[in-house]
Amino acid sequence: MHQITGKSLVGLLLALTTAILWGILPIALKIVLDVLSANTITAIRFLAAAVIVGLWLAARGKLPALRILYNRKVAWLMLIAVVGLLSNYIMYLSGLNYLTAETGQVVIQLAPFLMMLGGILIFKEKLLLWQKIGAFTLLGGLLLFFNERLVQLVLQASSETLGVLLVIAAGITWAAYALAQKQLLVNYSSKQIMYLLYVAGTICFIPVSDFSPLQTMSYLHWALLVFCCLNTVVAYGAFAEALHHWEASKVSAVLAVTPLFTILFANITGWLFPDFLQAQQLNLWSWLGALMVVTGSALTALAPQFVEYRAAKRVRKLQRDVF
Repeated sequence: MHQITGKSLVGLLLALTTAILWGILPIALKIVLDVLSANTITAIRFLAAAVIVGLWLAARGKLPALRILYNRKVAWLMLIAVVGLLSNYIMYLSGLNYLTAETGQVVIQLAPFLMMLGGILIFKEKLLLWQKIGAFTLLGGLLLFFNERLVQLVLQASSETLGVLLVIAAGITWAAYALAQKQLLVNYSSKQIMYLLYVAGTICFIPVSDFSPLQTMSYLHWALLVFCCLNTVVAYGAFAEALHHWEASKVSAVLAVTPLFTILFANITGWLFPDFLQAQQLNLWSWLGALMVVTGSALTALAPQFVEYRAAKRVRKLQRDVF
């Protein structure tokens, strides 16, 4: 089993870096969507990530062996992962066309919840009591977050309704990708899997992209596009390194606050650049709902680690009693 270094402060700072980067990402994407299509942004992000991760793997002689894909089971799992991640990227971006960055980030918190359900159905994992509490807290938080607009979302078809449905669909496809990747780890490392997915995404999205707006983009849009390209690689790198220094449960707890960072940075951006982004005005119930979503997400992530910790603690106590 992997042993952490115990550098808690380093682990905390790296986990916070990931949460902040993921919190800012939908804000940057929202502004870039004003000048580029969802297909074009996705193609550029996949291309940049494929180049960066590919060079990293090549320098270490760890490029993925394609012959493994000749195995039919592995090929099907890779296909599910490719379709799942590509669909997630494009549907989340498309949903942001109709939603605020804050709403998109809160709704996408369904993704780890749906992955947990997939783990129960596919991998026969057990749903713990605190995971059930976390799931109901998350769903209740979503209802509270949309308290002023809930009836309109359900009964009246609107652009926001379409946006919410697209982000929910993005969460479903992300869960499918994550579950396929979990099984693919038997054959490839996580970086090798991501490299293959980035290459597949580049091949799929470049033919349906329009790069002509790049010639007339402002410096701000260029800076945000570069940030979006680097975000995935840097954020996931910080996440992986955080797990090297700190317990997974604590890293998960920090990442659960990502929607709150999005709300914070959306308000700061709206104040600094009102022409580019208007922050969403949340009432008290919406704030409470956002906190419940964060709490529910943290509970579903922390519950298994907490149970394992308690079990290990009991084992150590029994060993001390015996010896």
